[in-house]
Amino acid sequence: MTALPAGLAAFDLTGRTALVTGSSQGIGRTLAAGLAGAGATVVVHGRDAVKARTSADEIAHATGAVMHSVVFDVTDAAAVDAGMAEVERLVGTPDILVNNAGVQRRAPIAEFADEDWDALVQTNLSSVFHLSRRVSAGMIARGSGKIIQIGSVQSQLARPSIAAYSATKGAIVMFTKGLCADLAPHGIQANAIAPGYFATALTKALVADEQFSQWVRGRTPAGRWGDTQDLVGALLFLASGASDFVNGQTLFVDGGMTAVV
Repeated sequence: MTALPAGLAAFDLTGRTALVTGSSQGIGRTLAAGLAGAGATVVVHGRDAVKARTSADEIAHATGAVMHSVVFDVTDAAAVDAGMAEVERLVGTPDILVNNAGVQRRAPIAEFADEDWDALVQTNLSSVFHLSRRVSAGMIARGSGKIIQIGSVQSQLARPSIAAYSATKGAIVMFTKGLCADLAPHGIQANAIAPGYFATALTKALVADEQFSQWVRGRTPAGRWGDTQDLVGALLFLASGASDFVNGQTLFVDGGMTAVV
């Protein structure tokens, strides 16, 4: 077999291990499949054991990769510790952590409910803290690792009814910079991917709303919604040795939305 050219070899994840939170469906599943396709052993995470196991099995069948699945509550520190103990039993400390789990809640700010604020903060932000804290300890001991958060263009752009969501995604940008400051001396890279508007099962109603879809297409220089596969290249770059000197950055995968007014 012919060896890969040096440039392409940097993207090869053979022998690496990865955990992707919220990867039993949607964007997370595509990200897990992308890592598996590049050679990584991947742990699929979700809230439903059957759905997580099914996703892992289907990705394994499609890619030939070794896949595992785990279920734990990313918003609870004790549950994260217990869940990570299971992950470590399966694959050791992951080489790659993708903090993908997230939720959305919409309402005008004067009507925004406490429980919706708490759900956003706990799922979109606290979970990233819990996972990064737990996994970074093993990465520090090993002297290497990649931590990748899934942010949003809403970290930079606001729209009516999502002020709370934007706040959590804005915090992800700064938390990623903070992880860089703490972890770069240990050989660990922490970066974020900020998707624009992507067509998924969770955005199906928005995609079907022709007025909103027309706004998305008009506001995005690329003229279309994103496809989840559009995120895989950015992920493989940040998860691989190709990005070993990239740290604390947020990579916008948004068809140019944040580049224009």
